[in-house]
Amino acid sequence: MSQSFNFLSMSVRRVIFRPRPISNGMNKYFILIILGIVIIGGGVLYRAFLLPEESKPVVTGAVREITIIAKKNEWGFVPEIIEAERGDKIVATIINEDEYDHGIAIDAFGISQRMPAHSTIKIEFVVTQEGDFPFYCSVPCGEGEVDGVKRTHFDMIGKMHVRSIVSSTQ
Repeated sequence: MSQSFNFLSMSVRRVIFRPRPISNGMNKYFILIILGIVIIGGGVLYRAFLLPEESKPVVTGAVREITIIAKKNEWGFVPEIIEAERGDKIVATIINEDEYDHGIAIDAFGISQRMPAHSTIKIEFVVTQEGDFPFYCSVPCGEGEVDGVKRTHFDMIGKMHVRSIVSSTQ
C-alpha cells in the first residue's frame, strides 16, 4: 500500500509541479507589436530630424496651370520646357493632336498617362523636389519626317525645371 501511495503521490506532484511551457503564440504577437512600433518610430524620427530639407515635401498653395500639346506628325511636345517651383500644384492639360495614341510620363512625380488619338486629358500633382526632370511619350508612336529631319518616338521628350522656393526668393 505504501508503494501505491508513493506512486500516486509522485504522479500528483508531477501534475501539480510540472513546468508549463510559455505560450509561444503570445510571445510572437508581442514581439511583432514591439518590432512594428520600432519601425514606425524610426520612420517618424527620420522624417522629422534626418531627412534633408530639399527632400521634405512643401506645399506653397500656388496652382500652376499649364498646357502641353503633342503636335500632330511632329513627334514632339510644345512647350519642351516647363518651369515650376517646389511645392506648386501643377494642373496640366495635355492635348494629343495626332492620329494615334501618345502618352506622357514624368517618373520623378509618378506620372504616367496614356492619351488616345485626338484627346485631351488633365493631370494634377504637387512638385515635391527641385531639379530638372524629363517628361516623355510613354507609348511607342512610330517615326516620321519633320522639316527634312527624321523624328521618332524617342524625340518626344521635354524637361520640367523645378526651382527651390528658397533660391527663387533670394
